[in-house]
Amino acid sequence: MPLPCIDPALYPSQLAAKVARFREDFAPLGLPEPQVFASAPLHYRLRAEFRIWHQGGSWEYAMFDPDAPRRPILMRDFPAASAAICALMPRLREGILASERLNRNFYAVEFLSTLSGDMLVTLIYKRSLDAAWEEAARALAAQLGIAVIGRSRGQKLVLERDWVQEAFELEGRQLRYRQFEGGFSQPNGGVNLQMLGWARSQARPLGGDLLELYCGNGNFTLALAPLFERVLATEVSKTSIHAAQYNRELNGAGNVALVRMASEEISAALAGRESFERLRQVDLAAHNFSTLFVDPPRSGLDPATLELARGFPHILYISCNPQTLLDNARALADSHRIAAAAVFDQFPYTHHLETGLLLQRRS
Repeated sequence: MPLPCIDPALYPSQLAAKVARFREDFAPLGLPEPQVFASAPLHYRLRAEFRIWHQGGSWEYAMFDPDAPRRPILMRDFPAASAAICALMPRLREGILASERLNRNFYAVEFLSTLSGDMLVTLIYKRSLDAAWEEAARALAAQLGIAVIGRSRGQKLVLERDWVQEAFELEGRQLRYRQFEGGFSQPNGGVNLQMLGWARSQARPLGGDLLELYCGNGNFTLALAPLFERVLATEVSKTSIHAAQYNRELNGAGNVALVRMASEEISAALAGRESFERLRQVDLAAHNFSTLFVDPPRSGLDPATLELARGFPHILYISCNPQTLLDNARALADSHRIAAAAVFDQFPYTHHLETGLLLQRRS
C-alpha cells in the first residue's frame, strides 16, 4: 500500500467511502446504523518510525513507499504524527547532528508519545553502542526532556526507562497506563478514547462478569472493569501482560484477574477439555460470565474461540480487520444478532478501518 496523502480537505469523503463499504458488506446480517467516530485529520498518531537518510555530513528523516522501495521520501515534518512528535523532530535532528558520538552510523528512530505529554525516543544504530554514546545520549535526553533508548544489533541500552506514562479522563474517571517500548498500544489516542467510550456505553447495562481475550496492556480492561462484578482478562504476550498487571495496580482495579494465556487455551479450560497451572488461583466455576469482550489480531477469532463465544449472551467485538469480523459474524449469525455497531477511523487516509459490534444471543 502506498504512503497516504494527508490532506484534511479529502478526509470527510474518504471516511464516508469506508463507512459505506462497511454498511454494504454487513447489510445482509441486519446491520443497525453504525455510529461513526472520526479521527482528527492531522496530528493523530502517537507513534512514528523513520529511517535516517544520510547525505554528506547531514541527514533527513525518511520513509519508503512500498511501490518504490528504493527511493526515500525525505521529510522534516510528518503531519500524521502527534504535535509533540512534530515539535521534537527538528530539535532531535539538530541535537544529534551536533554530536559525532550520536550521529555516527545512526540508522533509524522511533517516537512514542502520549496524550498526557510523555515522550520516549529509540535511537537505532548500525554499530555497537559504548559508554561515550551513552554519555552523549544522556546529555541529549536531559536537554530535550525526553526518555531515550539506544538499540543496535543484539543490544538495548535503556538510559532511564523503557516506557511512557499515559493518563486521561474518561467519563469523569482518571485512567493511567504504562506503555512499554516494543509493546502494543493504540496508535490514535483520540480515537482510542472514542472506542473506550463506545465500549462502555454498550457494556453498561449488561452486568454479571466479563471475560476478555487479547487484553493487551489493559486498555479496555480498566475502562470496562467498573461495569462488571468480576473481570477475567487474558493475553499471550509477556510484555503486554506485565504492563496490564502494572496498570491494574496503578488504577486500583481489584476486581480484575489477569492470566497469560492464549485464546485457544482459555477456550479449552472453560470447556473443561484441559486444566492449566496458570489458572490455579482463578475459580472459573464461580464466575457468572455474561459478556465476552474480544479485540483480536487481524486474523480474527479461531474456530475454538468462536465455539466458546456461542455460549455467551453478549459478545462485544472490536476489530482491526472488517473482513475477518464479517467472517466471524457470519459464523455466529445462527446464534447471535448484531445489536449495535460502530466504526472508528484509527488510520485516516488509508483503507484500514477499526470496527465494533455488540452481538446478542438470539432468543
